[in-house]
Order: sequence, then C-alpha cells, then structure tokens
Amino acid sequence: MELSDFSSLVNFTAIDFETANGKLNSICQVGLVRVENGVITRELEILVQPPGNEYHWGNTRVHGINRRMTAHAPTFDEIWNQMFPYISGQHVVAHNAAFDCSCLDHTLGFYDIAVPTYKPHCTVKIYKRNLALLCETYGIELVHHNALSDARACAALFLRHLKGEGHDSVMQPHIH
Repeated sequence: MELSDFSSLVNFTAIDFETANGKLNSICQVGLVRVENGVITRELEILVQPPGNEYHWGNTRVHGINRRMTAHAPTFDEIWNQMFPYISGQHVVAHNAAFDCSCLDHTLGFYDIAVPTYKPHCTVKIYKRNLALLCETYGIELVHHNALSDARACAALFLRHLKGEGHDSVMQPHIH
C-alpha cells in the first residue's frame, strides 16, 4: 500500500505511560510523540505524581521512577490540557494499546475528566513482537521503559507499517 492511501493516518499521536503500581490510574510518566505528515512535530515527556504518590517496588524496578522523583511533580489532571489536543479526535498509537488506553481512560475517570473520542492503534497487534526486539531488528533507538523513548519507538514502528515497510522479516526465522 502506498503512504498516500493512509493520508488520514499520517497524522497520529504515539503514547506510552509508565505506572507507579498495579492500578491503571497510577500513571507516573507520560511520553507523547505527535506525528504530522509523517514527521515528528511535538514531544512531551512528563513525570506525573500518581494518586497518593504510591509506588510498588516492582514497578520502580522496571522503569526506575520512584516517589522522590514525583513528590513535587504535577498530577495528571494538571497536565491533561497539554495532552488533550493530541488525543481528542486523533489516531492514537501505542505498543500494547489495550494497556495504555486503559491507563488513560482510568486516570481520566479518577480525576472525573471526560474521556475524549480517539481511534486506538496497536503496534503489538501489528507486529506481534515485543518493543525491544522490534527496535533491535529495525535499528530503532530505545531506552526501554522510558515513556518518551517507548513512544518514539512506537511512532517509528507505526510509520514503517504505514509505508508498507515489511514486518514479515520479524516473523521469519533468520537462516544463516
């Protein structure tokens, strides 16, 4: 398929959230990458204080963010206005969109903020592989579990998909 076939999708927002604990409303870091006409035009990387600034050690072990780092950070409702124009009415891409979109919806619900309409797309469903493997395969820079780096990688993967740059090679075993 030609890139022009996807003209409405050439503008999209890639997102990634890191969470502080097992609750879906515990976003502690936001990564957002806006792509317009196939080019990154805006990036947001924001540390967020989750409700009660409560962390589970297992989550901190994964992403390295802890309660000291977010003690004076804004809460999600304080940063939502920065994200809203890039989410509302947009194509929103995530690697495991079911998780990231659930985090967004639950967090907005926690703060009693209306969930905007958006069209989710999932690079896990497209590529059926984990982010680190895909980035290694395609030479995409990744600092895994940093929300902005994960969102950038997701944007790069989605652009590859839109351009029809095959992801079949990831599915095939490499024969030497």
